[in-house]
Amino acid sequence: MAAPSHDLTADAPVVAHPVHVHPVHVHAPAAAGLPALLPGLALSAAIAAGAFGLRQLPGLGMFSPMILAIVAGMALHNVVGTPLRAKPGVAFAMRRVLRFAIILLGLQLTATQIVDVGARGLLVIALSLTGTFLFTVWMGRLLGVDRKLAELIAAGTSICGASAAIATNTVTRAHDEDVAYAVACVTVFGSIAMVAYPLLPGLLHLDAHAFGLWSGASIHEIAQVVAAAFQQGQQAGEFGTIAKLARVMLLAPVVLTLGLLATRRARHGDHGHAGAQPPLPWFVFGFIAMVGINSVITVPAEAKTVIVTATTFLLSMALAAMGLETDFTKLKAKGLRPAALGFAAFLFIASFSLALVKLTT
Repeated sequence: MAAPSHDLTADAPVVAHPVHVHPVHVHAPAAAGLPALLPGLALSAAIAAGAFGLRQLPGLGMFSPMILAIVAGMALHNVVGTPLRAKPGVAFAMRRVLRFAIILLGLQLTATQIVDVGARGLLVIALSLTGTFLFTVWMGRLLGVDRKLAELIAAGTSICGASAAIATNTVTRAHDEDVAYAVACVTVFGSIAMVAYPLLPGLLHLDAHAFGLWSGASIHEIAQVVAAAFQQGQQAGEFGTIAKLARVMLLAPVVLTLGLLATRRARHGDHGHAGAQPPLPWFVFGFIAMVGINSVITVPAEAKTVIVTATTFLLSMALAAMGLETDFTKLKAKGLRPAALGFAAFLFIASFSLALVKLTT
């Protein structure tokens, strides 16, 4: 298996409305005609295209277009401002375009990849993900971090970086600044792991298989896993990538579970949301369906390359739109506690998954 030429979810990885309304609650874009949506969609697409171009510059190739897109969107919003006429299209990109992109993400995964990881590998991945998510939410309560933001950081760290954070927010419905903060956390600490992990196999006595599994089970973004694991050779790189793809597969049950929990909280009037039912994440079923299709139908390599690029572009559009709604002053107001939570989550998944790898290999 050759090193995959994609940025899948990046691996990312997560912006303020003047009236403090999250885009999930905005119904106008869904009803607005195409002319009203075009300015915002065009602006988001232009930023996404620019992010792809920026990756060609020295030193920026290690970052996914999604990360560069949200940074560029945030810079534009806070320096120049997001045009009022672009608001409907920007909200549409954050909702509909994002969900469609997540459905397409399923075409990059197959059931065979899950089998290739093996029972022990799947156990390591599942336990690492579950343990990290629960630890992060628990630690968030101890640190006084808002539950919704803690869930976004937990999802981004435990599953697949930025894309997990923004997918989780379709049911968590946190403020857009929370998504941006979570994306920043998983990007920073995932990048640290990408650089640090290749220095440790000898010290930790990890062979190629064990190192690949550890990388795939714990590094945040897929691109970061690929960059780290292949530094230890082809075998480590291939297995690390497959392990990471198996971990991405768990995005669907996590989002569904969080959606059910959010619905239950709403029914009990938690945090003043009584009667405001969180939407059932139907797009997750589309994601699962695409995995099933990709498992039984062989997609030509040329077509798969186009699908991977298109999916990454659409995710970049969604993150660009989030950047266009992110207010730096509100990010700053959140303080360093969420960053400390992201660091704690990073340390936990790295050490916990390593212990599991040692016990099972």
